[in-house]
Amino acid sequence: MATPAIAAAEQAGISFHTHAYEHDPKAESYGLEAAEKLGVDPGRVFKTLVASVDGKLRVAVVPVAAQLDLKALGKRARLAKPAEAERATGYVTGGISPLGRRRPLPTVVDASALEHDTVFVSAGRRGLELELDPHDLVRLTGATVAAIASAR
Repeated sequence: MATPAIAAAEQAGISFHTHAYEHDPKAESYGLEAAEKLGVDPGRVFKTLVASVDGKLRVAVVPVAAQLDLKALGKRARLAKPAEAERATGYVTGGISPLGRRRPLPTVVDASALEHDTVFVSAGRRGLELELDPHDLVRLTGATVAAIASAR
């Protein structure tokens, strides 16, 4: 069950929990599926998206119940193609974790994460979530915190 994300959390010595569930390959939204199967408020489950801003990749972490506001990242921001995101992070789409990525990328975590005692992010594989303190998430990813999510 070890993944680079779990190894990164263990190496950092933070408190965290893993939560596994049976992933449905037909699920339309990996994040909403996680929230539903784990019985967690979707506002506490965060998806990890890779975007290109002015030709440079960066990571955005936003609630699964919201959309990424690309304009909040930059004027010329677009979502990265799945293959581009997978190459940069070392994870497959639907299992991209903000932790333990193949190479470090600038990261922005939506400010709403700090409203919760713990949040859920992908542990690096579909059907596996990592629950941790959002302050630890920000610290371990070297993220900036900003309002980057908009309602669906």
